[in-house]
Amino acid sequence: MEPYDALSEPDGYVASRDAFERLVSTLADAPAHSLAHDELEELLEQQGRELLRQLMQDHLDLRARTEETAARTGAGRPVVRGPEGQARTWRESSHPRWLTCVFGSVRVTRIAYRGRGVSNVHPADEALSLPAGRHSRGLARLAVLEAVRGSFDQAAAAIERRCGKVLGKRRLEELVAAAAVDIAAYYMAKIPTPCTRETPLAIQIDQKGVVMRPEALREATRRAAAKSAAAGRRGRLAPGEKPNRKRMATVACVFDTAPAPRRPHDIIHPPGGRSEARPARPGPKAERKWCTASLIRPPEQVVADAFDQAEARDPQHLWDWLVLVDGARHQLDLIHTEAARRNVTLHVLLDFVHVAEYCWTAAHAFHPVGSREAETWAADKLTAILAGHADRAATEMTAQAAAEQLPAARREAVTTCHRYLIGHLDQLRYDTALAAGWPIATGAVEGACRHLIADRLDITGARWGLDGAEAVLQLRALITNGDFENYWIFHAAREHQRLYPSPDQQDYSLTA
Repeated sequence: MEPYDALSEPDGYVASRDAFERLVSTLADAPAHSLAHDELEELLEQQGRELLRQLMQDHLDLRARTEETAARTGAGRPVVRGPEGQARTWRESSHPRWLTCVFGSVRVTRIAYRGRGVSNVHPADEALSLPAGRHSRGLARLAVLEAVRGSFDQAAAAIERRCGKVLGKRRLEELVAAAAVDIAAYYMAKIPTPCTRETPLAIQIDQKGVVMRPEALREATRRAAAKSAAAGRRGRLAPGEKPNRKRMATVACVFDTAPAPRRPHDIIHPPGGRSEARPARPGPKAERKWCTASLIRPPEQVVADAFDQAEARDPQHLWDWLVLVDGARHQLDLIHTEAARRNVTLHVLLDFVHVAEYCWTAAHAFHPVGSREAETWAADKLTAILAGHADRAATEMTAQAAAEQLPAARREAVTTCHRYLIGHLDQLRYDTALAAGWPIATGAVEGACRHLIADRLDITGARWGLDGAEAVLQLRALITNGDFENYWIFHAAREHQRLYPSPDQQDYSLTA
C-alpha cells in the first residue's frame, strides 16, 4: 500500500508574502514607471515599513501557534511558577497585548498561566523579553539617540518620519528618563583600562548652569526667584542674564595624558612675535577621556565619582595625579577632602586661561586696550608666571601701580590680580607642569560643558524638569564616553531581570 502524503505545515508567512507581491506589483505597474526617484523612495519607505511590520506580526503569530501546540501536546511540561515560586496551575489561551516597534504596532498573542490570588504569568513575554509598557526596546533606543541630539519636539518628528505615528512626545520623554536608570550601575561594573607611567592621570572639575522650571530649582534659588517675582519685574535684564532660573550642573573629566614638555614661550608669544627658527611645541593630548555630570547629585558626589574612575585606572596610586580647576574655593575644598580620604597625592594646577584673564585686565590698567604696550606688559608677566615666578610678577605689578600713582578704579584691577596670584601660589607651579609635559588649562572639561550642556540643555527656549534634564545629561556623557552600545546591552539585561525575576535570581549577579 502506498503511504498517504503527510499534510504539510501551513505557511505562517502568507500575509508577508502577499504584502511583498503587492509591493512588487505596484513597482511593476505602469504608473510606477513615471515616478521620479524621490517618489520611488517615498513609496518604498512607506510600503516597505508595512512589509517589515507584517513580517514581525507573522513571526509573532507563528510563535503563538507553536506555544499553543506545545501546551496541548507536550508531555511532562514543567510547572510554570511565578517570581515568588508559587505554581500557576490553570492555563488560558489567546491573551493578547499590543507592542509598538520601529515598524509599527503588532499584536502579541500568548498563553496566560493563572493561580488563585496571584498575578498571571506569561512565559512568552519572558521569551520575547517584552517591555512593561507598549513601546519596544528598539523604539526606546531610537528615542534616546534622537532625544540627546536635539529637542524632544525634533526627536518626535524624526521618529515619526522614520517609523510613522508610533510615539508621542510625553511618552518619548518617559522612555528617555527610563533609559538612564542603569548608568551608575554600569560604571560600577565596568573596569577601565589602567593608565601607565607614560600617561599620567588628569582630573578636571567645572560647573555650568541649566535653565530649569521653577519646581526643579534648588530651594534657595527657588525662594530667591519667588522673592524677585514678588518685588515686581525689572524693565530690562542685562544681555544673557537669567536671574534665579538656573540650577548648577557639576561636570568632571578624567583622562590619561600623553606628556609633551614645553617652554613658557610655547604658550606665550614673545614681544615682537614668534621666531620661525623656534616653532611652538604642541601641547599634551587627552587620551581615553571619561566624563560624568549631574544636576541632582551634589558636587561632592560627582567629585567622588571622578576619583573612583581615576582610582580604577591607578588603584595603587603609582602614577602622577594632576587636577586642574578654575580657582573656585568650594571645588578646591571638595577635591582636597576627597584626596585626603583616599590618601592620594595630587598636583593641583589653576587653569592658566583664568590667570591670563586677570593679567590682561591688569595690563589694561597701565596701557590702552589693544595697544602694543599692553600686549608686551601681559606677555612679560605671563612668561614670568609660567617660569615659576608668580610671586615676583605680583609684587612687580603692585609696585608699578604705586610708582605711577594709578587712579583708584584702575588700581583696583591690579590689586585684584595681585590678590588672585598670591592667594593661589601653590597652584601656579607651571614650571614643573611644563617640564613634565602636563596640561595647564581646563580645555577638556570646558569642552565637555559645552558639548554636554550648552549644545543640548541650553538650546533656545529650553526649560527643564529635573528628571528629564538629568537623564539627557547622563546619556550624553555616556555617548561621549563611547559606552552607549555596551551600556544598552547591560541595560536590557537588567531590565529583563527587573521584569522577569526568577526565584533563584539572588544566586547570580549581572556583569558588564
